[in-house]
Amino acid sequence: MSSLKEKEQLVAQLKEKFSDSQSTILVDYRGLNVEEITALRKELRDNGIDYKVYKNTMTRRAVADTELEGLSEHLVGPTAVAFSNEDVVAPAKILHEFSKKHDALEIKGGAIEGAVATLDQIKELSTLPDYDGLVSMLLSVLQAPIRNLAYVTKAVSEQKEEAN
Repeated sequence: MSSLKEKEQLVAQLKEKFSDSQSTILVDYRGLNVEEITALRKELRDNGIDYKVYKNTMTRRAVADTELEGLSEHLVGPTAVAFSNEDVVAPAKILHEFSKKHDALEIKGGAIEGAVATLDQIKELSTLPDYDGLVSMLLSVLQAPIRNLAYVTKAVSEQKEEAN
């Protein structure tokens, strides 16, 4: 049995993880076999996401008296927590895609940038492109005017060549 001091340290560490996290997703993993859980953990770890099972009582204490206290209602039954400090979209996207292939995984709730999120918000977040995709889209938008100018310039020069 853990001592009171160890439990207090765990609660303090959890509080810090919740405050540092860009997005946090709570999932029910009941029904997944060891192979599936291992594959999920590997995929999350490869994307810089911390995924771990904590006791619900410790997690409730960590979110108590914070803006994330609303997560307590989801802390029933087996619950794993995925924390991402860098990418807001990655945990939602990975867990949502995994839950499509494995019905046993259920997203319970979560937090996005320090605020409790609904399941609809998490699903919407999972449909967004990741960071690289967003940067690519931005660059494409920024290049469009220059590309259009190049097309117009080429068309004008071809017209002048045909006229000569």
